[in-house]
Amino acid sequence: GAATACFSNAGQLCISAERLYVHADVYDEFLSAFVGQTRALDLAADYAYGASVGSLQNAGQLEKTRDHLDDAVEKGANVVSGGRKRPDLGPYFHEPTILTGVPEDATLYREETFGPVVAVYEVDDVKEAVRRANDSPYGLNASVWTEDERLGEHVAEHLDCGTVNVNDAFLSAWGSMDAPMGGMGDSGLGRRHGPEGLLKYTESQTVAVNDGPVLGGSPSGVSGDWWERGMTAYLRARRKLGWSN
Repeated sequence: GAATACFSNAGQLCISAERLYVHADVYDEFLSAFVGQTRALDLAADYAYGASVGSLQNAGQLEKTRDHLDDAVEKGANVVSGGRKRPDLGPYFHEPTILTGVPEDATLYREETFGPVVAVYEVDDVKEAVRRANDSPYGLNASVWTEDERLGEHVAEHLDCGTVNVNDAFLSAWGSMDAPMGGMGDSGLGRRHGPEGLLKYTESQTVAVNDGPVLGGSPSGVSGDWWERGMTAYLRARRKLGWSN
């Protein structure tokens, strides 16, 4: 599941995972299995469905991926799998790469890489995982993995993301065509799919009918001060009686 979340389409999905937060109790076991799964991915150029990971889209995306990776390593991150360009396979190929120890001042931590690179972090509890996951300007998609589905739903509700999948990388939410899809924070405004997605194509109109005194200047013979006091009392009474609408 983690490999799918991070490396599908060479990490070039808007809903790809770029950070993984793993509980300390299973961190070593998970990291070992994740590295093994990642190294087993078949990196190749192929029009068929045999390859697991393909090429980056262009030279600029490869350069961005390398810049983020090099910056993280210079600031103390460790490459535990991958980490190399693969020009032998094609001009824009890059190995699926797993990093640990990425500091918060690294570009990779703060910005979207949109490439086959992921940072893995060890956390002591759920609260720390949620806090660190929400420490981002982006909020499009996230996933929660747990044997306790009720806990997974509870954690999901506390993540600042437009879609959150429990025990799935992205397909459950992305494929739910009747449910709204969209981001929070810098990941954008508005929603698509579902009723919310249809409403964005509509324009609302307000028609207001005044069934009380005409607001404006005071009537002839009534001072402005008394008129304002009277109208204020009238509007307060309407609200109190539930006539405000």
